[in-house]
Amino acid sequence: MDKPYTGGCACGAIRYSIAGEPLFANHCQCRDCQRESGTGHGSYATFPRAGVTVTGDARTWDMTGDSGNVKTRAFCPECGVAVYMTFKAMPDIFTIRAASLDEPARYRPQAITYAVRAYDWDPLDSSLTTFQTMPSG
Repeated sequence: MDKPYTGGCACGAIRYSIAGEPLFANHCQCRDCQRESGTGHGSYATFPRAGVTVTGDARTWDMTGDSGNVKTRAFCPECGVAVYMTFKAMPDIFTIRAASLDEPARYRPQAITYAVRAYDWDPLDSSLTTFQTMPSG
């Protein structure tokens, strides 16, 4: 078995372990991700939900994306760090914030999403596949 992806919040109250490799890894420049990250983008890795174990009690809030689908963002009530995200329309996936990984160097972004909302002051790797919104399919 490959080494699991592990991580959590800054204070350690929320921890996760994920078996398997990411299905998708991206930098998202949508306005929701900008607000949550406090910068020009959020960086994420998405995994099959079946391989995920989470310990600790996260606080959550729901928001509706441009697609009309609800995404639930989870954060630590102790330290306030955003850790993961789930999607009501896609219950079989689990998305983590790349910086929440114990070994962030394992994160390998594949694409940039929502480039239509990019800012010049937040340049990203121009060699990545870039989508103006969120790709479908």
